[in-house]
Amino acid sequence: MEILLPKMGESVAEATIIKCLVEPGASIEADEALIEIATDKVDSEVPAPEAGVLVRWLVAEGDVVQVGQPICEFQLDSESSPSASKSPASEEAAPAAAAPPVSPPAPEVMTAVAAPLASTNGSAASPARTSSDRFYSPLVRSMAQAENIAQSELDSIAGTGLEGRVTKHDMQGYITARSTSTNAPAAQGTTNRQPAHAPAVVSTGEDQIIEMDRMRKLIADHMVRSVQTSPHVTSFVEADVTRIVNWRNKNKVEFAQRTGQKLTFTPFFIEAVARALRDFPGVNASVDGDKIIQKGSINVGMATATPQGNLIVPVIRNADQFNLAGLAEKVNELAQKARSGKLSPDDISGGTYTVSNVGTFGNVMGTPIINQPQVAILALGAIRKQPAVVETPEGDMIAIRHRMFLSHSYDHRVVDGQMGGSFVRCVADYLEAFDLGRPVS
Repeated sequence: MEILLPKMGESVAEATIIKCLVEPGASIEADEALIEIATDKVDSEVPAPEAGVLVRWLVAEGDVVQVGQPICEFQLDSESSPSASKSPASEEAAPAAAAPPVSPPAPEVMTAVAAPLASTNGSAASPARTSSDRFYSPLVRSMAQAENIAQSELDSIAGTGLEGRVTKHDMQGYITARSTSTNAPAAQGTTNRQPAHAPAVVSTGEDQIIEMDRMRKLIADHMVRSVQTSPHVTSFVEADVTRIVNWRNKNKVEFAQRTGQKLTFTPFFIEAVARALRDFPGVNASVDGDKIIQKGSINVGMATATPQGNLIVPVIRNADQFNLAGLAEKVNELAQKARSGKLSPDDISGGTYTVSNVGTFGNVMGTPIINQPQVAILALGAIRKQPAVVETPEGDMIAIRHRMFLSHSYDHRVVDGQMGGSFVRCVADYLEAFDLGRPVS
């Protein structure tokens, strides 16, 4: 049978092959990782659907593979029987795996999509992670359980896989060393191995030359392609968010008690953006050649910095259908996943519009780059106290207000100045009109 590259999210159509983990002719267990892949969003592993033998690879390291494309030929253990194992055909199986095989006739070829991905940046299968936030495949965990290896001992084993992942071979080496001496060091058999993909640093006098890691290269390529694709225009609006600041200060303790969620400013911003996207559907869109695709769902991505200094964009799907409590829960959940490296491919796919909070770093404003294939992105500046003219029935007066800049970058091929400028003004209007009498959700 042929194993196909599985679907990795709505907007992910291809992946780069990082490492083939299994040699042709090798027997592997169900759920054991076959191959390491990378998209512009997450690093992932493709596991074996069942126990069997890898016949041959149909891809090589460095290849860019489309979703649904065959990546290897695979024989299930269930396809072999005791009598078949004694047949001439089975005796020739091992040499055939080592030599370039002849493709089988088309009618006899079977295909299978690999099992759901185990993401090394985050997996939907919670048993694959522990409180240490280190990823373990189901096979590695079953081997540890069979050998009575405690979690603390498992955590001490040095891994040679992507980002220090413990592989089947690491476990076999450790178990062999462990069985020879009860006093063997925890990571014996793997102590000379180094985690893969560490950035290379070369010192030349006072300067250091640091090789980009794979994620930084992907981000760089994504940014360059965005600027080359979309003519960027940015409109700026200053918003008075005093009402939101005062309401949050007054109700954040009660909000946490009622909902169990910490209330940051981000849910207020996303709520206003989602409402404005309903008013301006032309901004909630993408471009396909000379066609504009207006999205039916409002899925707001929030750009988030990872502990490694890279950028990832988890997505709140159907953001316009949540109340403030629901948005707070989703924001906190996705932010925590991003910080701990637990985002799954589904968490970062399907976005139709992106928000980037540059105010987190103390920045007043920014000119963000569009997250392709979207057509616009909003940067949120820092909230600052400022003296401002306030109109009252008694006349104008100077007061201290909480103000911030909104910077809206948009693709001028399809969003003109009138729409782009009106949209960001609409977001500001929703923020400024926040109801002080609003009940705590």
